[in-house]
Amino acid sequence: MDTGDGGLAQREQDILALERRGFSGPGVKERAIREELGLAPVRYYQLLNALLDNPRALAHDPVTINRLRRVRDSRRDER
Repeated sequence: MDTGDGGLAQREQDILALERRGFSGPGVKERAIREELGLAPVRYYQLLNALLDNPRALAHDPVTINRLRRVRDSRRDER
């Protein structure tokens, strides 16, 4: 497992990089997940959710992690 940047594996870094991008319409992000990362969207979101609670991910990309935490927290509050 490559942990060259702050202890994050390359796949974890790739997930965060994908989250930083904007996507133009429905299905575009899911297609990118499958084609670029070779993951099923369900597995991608499982890994992403685990990254949100990972201090190494926060150190690597605090802007993205904090934005995604706010989104997650607002969705939890809506329940």
